[in-house]
Formats: sequence, structure tokens, C-alpha cells
Amino acid sequence: MAIRMIRLEGDPVLRQVAKPVPEITKNILKLLDDMAETMYDAEGVGLAAPQVGVSKRVIVMDCGQGLIEMINPEIIDKEGEQIGPEGCLSIPGVTAEVRRANRVVAKGLNRHGQEITVEGEGLLARCIQHEIDHLNGILFTDYVNPLDLLKVNK
Repeated sequence: MAIRMIRLEGDPVLRQVAKPVPEITKNILKLLDDMAETMYDAEGVGLAAPQVGVSKRVIVMDCGQGLIEMINPEIIDKEGEQIGPEGCLSIPGVTAEVRRANRVVAKGLNRHGQEITVEGEGLLARCIQHEIDHLNGILFTDYVNPLDLLKVNK
């Protein structure tokens, strides 16, 4: 395992739509391990592969219930609404109030190629949406009025 460099806002990889993972190889397993180690080292709760410079549909999360790894994740259901603070390891020092669904269900593959479903509410729902957004080239700041970002972070 290795800690990888987290790409910062302005890096083109963060705005690309990540490519699906066609098969789970040793490189994908190493990526999952490295991403988890990088996320924990940075004291984050989620990390998407583009944030470490890899344009693949891979995310890791840990919102306090243990490590969740998802390959080719997609949201299949969402409901409710929450507004809460959000930040990003790729945009250090910036937080803002972001509107998200309060409950989401996502499906994808685990490291063994088995289909998994992850259901989350509150923080986990926010994290799932945030990380999948990264796979689509979307940053949380895209949901926020730039003037609100200035007010919150000064």
C-alpha cells in the first residue's frame, strides 16, 4: 500500500468523466488499497480515484461504519433532502452548505467482483453522492453560489 498524491482543484483529471472498470485486476486492487490508505492519512471520509489521478470509476468511503469500497458505483434510488456542510480533500480549506438527498441507495461491485448495494442516510448518503459526483467530473463547489463560498471561507 502507498499514500498517493491528492490532486487539487484545477487538475484536469478532476473534471473528466471517469471510465468504467471492465475487470478487477491486481492494479485495481492496489488502487483500492492505496486509496483507503490515502483517505485515512488525509483524515477524509471518502475518496474517488480521480482524486489520486486515476480516471476510473472507483471510490472508497468510511463515515464511521468501516471501509466501503465500490467499483463502478451508481445511485439507483434517492429520497428526501438535507442541507449540510461539505468539504473535499481536493479543495482544502473550503467548506460550504450543500443540498443533497438525505437517503440514497447505490450499487456497484466489491473488490471480489460481487455486486453490492450500499444504503446510506445522512453523512453516508452525502458521501456516496459526493464521491460519485467526482466520477462524473463534478465538484461540490459546483452546487454552491461562488459568493457563498467567499462568505463561508473568509
